[in-house]
Amino acid sequence: MSNITENMNAGNIDYAIQMLNTYAKEASLKPLISILEALKQDPYNESLSAELTDTWRNLGIYQGTVLTYVPYFYTLIPDDIFGDNLKK
Repeated sequence: MSNITENMNAGNIDYAIQMLNTYAKEASLKPLISILEALKQDPYNESLSAELTDTWRNLGIYQGTVLTYVPYFYTLIPDDIFGDNLKK
């Protein structure tokens, strides 16, 4: 995991949580919101950041939902947001 982004702060995370809870009520997003809530308490926790990345990558079509309501979400992922550059 690469370094955690500068955008990983409680304000950005809290706003993301609020937007998702207000506009994106899909059950598939609950794990992502839970991780964001944990990161709000500890924004520089590398383990939580890795969990956020893994959960994000497994959202499938709901990635679009997240980006619709939290367009800066990609800045919360510390590396390749879509996993295009993952080694196989």
